[in-house]
Amino acid sequence: MVFADLFFLFAFLPAFIICYMAGVLIDRWLAHDHASIPTSNTVKNLVLIVFSLIFYAWGEPVYVFLMLLSVLMNYIVGRAMDNATRWRKLALGVGVACNLGVLGVFKYASFFAEQVNALGLPCAIPDIALPIGISFYTFQSLSYLVDVYRRESPAQRSYWGLLLYISMFPQLIAGPIVRYDTVVNEIHKRTITSDDVAQGITRFMLGLAKKVIIANQLSEIAKQFLDSGNGDLTTTGAWLGILAFTFQIYYDFSGYSDMAIGIGRCMGFRFNENFNHPYCCSSITDFWRRWHMSLGSFFRDYVYIPMGGNRRHQWFNLLTVWFLTGMWHGASWNFILWGLYFGVILMIEKYTLLRWGIPAFIMHIYSLILVVLGWAIFYFVDMNAMGRFFMVAFGNAKEFTNIITETAVMNNFWLWIVAIVFAMPVRKWADTLCQNMMGGEDSAFYRFTVMSARIVFSIVVLIVSTALLVGATNNAFLYTRF
Repeated sequence: MVFADLFFLFAFLPAFIICYMAGVLIDRWLAHDHASIPTSNTVKNLVLIVFSLIFYAWGEPVYVFLMLLSVLMNYIVGRAMDNATRWRKLALGVGVACNLGVLGVFKYASFFAEQVNALGLPCAIPDIALPIGISFYTFQSLSYLVDVYRRESPAQRSYWGLLLYISMFPQLIAGPIVRYDTVVNEIHKRTITSDDVAQGITRFMLGLAKKVIIANQLSEIAKQFLDSGNGDLTTTGAWLGILAFTFQIYYDFSGYSDMAIGIGRCMGFRFNENFNHPYCCSSITDFWRRWHMSLGSFFRDYVYIPMGGNRRHQWFNLLTVWFLTGMWHGASWNFILWGLYFGVILMIEKYTLLRWGIPAFIMHIYSLILVVLGWAIFYFVDMNAMGRFFMVAFGNAKEFTNIITETAVMNNFWLWIVAIVFAMPVRKWADTLCQNMMGGEDSAFYRFTVMSARIVFSIVVLIVSTALLVGATNNAFLYTRF
């Protein structure tokens, strides 16, 4: 099940809201009339767990048991570390090995078997389907174990509490990677205000607009030019296709993050931001501070710094992190190449461009060009297709342009304008302008305007998205496959 789906929007989500609000009312009654009840979140947490399991099992009913067993293993290891004094490091090692072992079997076993066969050694290639979201919930499990080991967060004393953290459906299958210390206090004690609900709904609708209205349309352009086999692809067509994918992956993934953050906010959870207008970057280093921030902070805090960070073997540490970043995205050579590509650029940048005082505009253009080329590496799993694409993109094509390319530009002119404009922080600019014109954020006129704008925006997005989703065949988010 995905968010950008009519069943989710008009069946699953309304049913969840009704049951969750009923749970809120029951919890309030229990808290007021039964002083012996230790928590006021019991029923609504149970509702969230049940709906999260239904959400995950909708497409892969078998693998929900894998997740339940994974949560049980992490619960036992976490309790063991919390109670032990001498064997804490061993318990952590066992937990990390089990999590990475499961991820390795399901995500990388076939890839490694193929590489062994390529060396001429016979090896059976296992036919194992990749469980949706396993990369995300595995990293959340690792974050839990490490935080407990470091005593930065207490071990979860309830299996159901840990299951809630791991299985929470808003961020289960495509992030953001929610660190345990971010929500540990909200699992058993959280409050919801009307402002939380209002901001959460607006954020969800913003994500829905990014996905359905922008990303889905851009995906058609990207597939038109990049999935054609490169035979009749023109040079301008190659660049048009990869630019479409560049915007598609941003609006697709940031849209999912917005929807996850919005649903979480409506329930009283405050997930960390995952994107900060990455295409406004001033360098590749700055780009990766803005893109998929939850993954970047995970590798920084749990891999890069423990390896030595900037203190020793910095180049080796950086390349290792980016090799692992590429591997995390998929069991394919193009992802490994993509990770190392950015790792090398970041190393070079650190010791050259960032020290030379190059004008910001030039650095911005340079960064965007390298990012777009990086997305080309990311897009083509077939290395031969990737090679042909780069040859065409840099001039080795039958034609420089043709009527098909020009038509794709003109017929989607406003889509390109919208994609470019809303990749910039226009919401922040508009909000600042409104505050200055209406007497500040405490002004009644400003608050009324914001509330009215949210309502109108949400209604329009829901109507337009529904119209676009009727008859749509493919609305899967790109990052669900990772």
